[in-house]
Amino acid sequence: MRGLTEDRGFLPLFTFTKEERLRRRADYLGLSAAAHKIHTTSFLILWAPNSQGSCRIGITASRKVGNAVIRNRIKRLVREYYRLHKAHFPPLDINVIARRGAEKLDYHSVCHELDRVVERLAGIPC
Repeated sequence: MRGLTEDRGFLPLFTFTKEERLRRRADYLGLSAAAHKIHTTSFLILWAPNSQGSCRIGITASRKVGNAVIRNRIKRLVREYYRLHKAHFPPLDINVIARRGAEKLDYHSVCHELDRVVERLAGIPC
């Protein structure tokens, strides 16, 4: 199975590598200090330009959203959305923060909300 995906070239398109993640606390703090905000019903999106030429994303879900199972499910849904739509994201640092009510979303609802966000971000000059 591994050879099939590598031979067809699917693997690099749909991965979520370390270079595409916000991983350090300093990245999150810098983003929250200098970020612009987009509010949706279930998410708060903080974004700021970066100099790396590609999008980096971080996902945050506090305990106010739900227990660990619920928080991890929300983060998985957002990661999956990013993984499948990353070609549409501009080169920005983005932190997606789940709000109360996000625990009720299914994948299609997450897609609907984040599609509108990506459309707004795509119109931003970088």
